[in-house]
Amino acid sequence: MSDTGKAWVFGDDIDTDVLAPGLYMKGPLSTLAEHCLESVDPNFAPNVQKGDVIVAGSNFGIGSSREQAVEALKLLGVRTLVAKSFAGIFFRNTLNFGVVALACEDAGKIRPGDQISTNPAKGKITNHSTGETYNCDPLPAQLLEMVIDGGLVEHLEKKLAKKDADQ
Repeated sequence: MSDTGKAWVFGDDIDTDVLAPGLYMKGPLSTLAEHCLESVDPNFAPNVQKGDVIVAGSNFGIGSSREQAVEALKLLGVRTLVAKSFAGIFFRNTLNFGVVALACEDAGKIRPGDQISTNPAKGKITNHSTGETYNCDPLPAQLLEMVIDGGLVEHLEKKLAKKDADQ
């Protein structure tokens, strides 16, 4: 699994309240997604493209454990996040919803608009705009399989269906 896209770069301590603003939590997910990150970059939600990659500093996803933060990103087409570090619950939520989250010490070297590709199995990020390659923490095979299946629920459904078919 590898994604290539434009980098949307954000700083440290981007919290889930910015990713999924509380004002829009009672509405449909599509409305929530329209306001994702708007207080940090009002151009993000209307312009992000499927396959684009969010790049951030430390503590991405800090704050409340709202799963809708990841769901909004996924609805907008973001399938990969790169950050110096992630909040623990947010990191687990990304995997549970089928979104790759890669911890990369060199995330700060990636500039807005850079074309990057990621290889979560090998723990590599390639910046096609600069020609640089960065190391990141690879995702273990079992977690990568879960992400490829679409997330935890889809992964378990696939395993149960296979088990039923084998019986």
